Amino acid sequence: MSAVLDYIFQHQGNQKEILLYFHDLLTKELNLTSKIRYKIPFYDRRSWICYLNPIKDGKIELAFIRGKELSNNQGLLEFKKRKQIAGIEFESLSQIPFEAVHEIIHEAILLDDKIPYKGPGNI
Repeated sequence: MSAVLDYIFQHQGNQKEILLYFHDLLTKELNLTSKIRYKIPFYDRRSWICYLNPIKDGKIELAFIRGKELSNNQGLLEFKKRKQIAGIEFESLSQIPFEAVHEIIHEAILLDDKIPYKGPGNI
């Protein structure tokens, strides 16, 4: 089993379901690579695209490294006092607006395909 799956299976309930859903979507359907960085799962193609962050209140945040550059036409992304990274928090699978989230993920992948992320201040 991969380090990311080991990490996911350490969680329980809704957090585990959400982590598994996004891991499968990002790796199997969208062919992103996964790796544990900073003790959480990160997903990338040419460069870092997003990560899954379990939050103490039982939620999972799907966070986009280049959130500032995304359109946020769906109005779901929140910056939480961060300058670059934006994310969306989920408590359960039933709460996920699948179509809108898929649009955001695809936009982030297209951005990465055009211009890979080189780190803060180097875009």
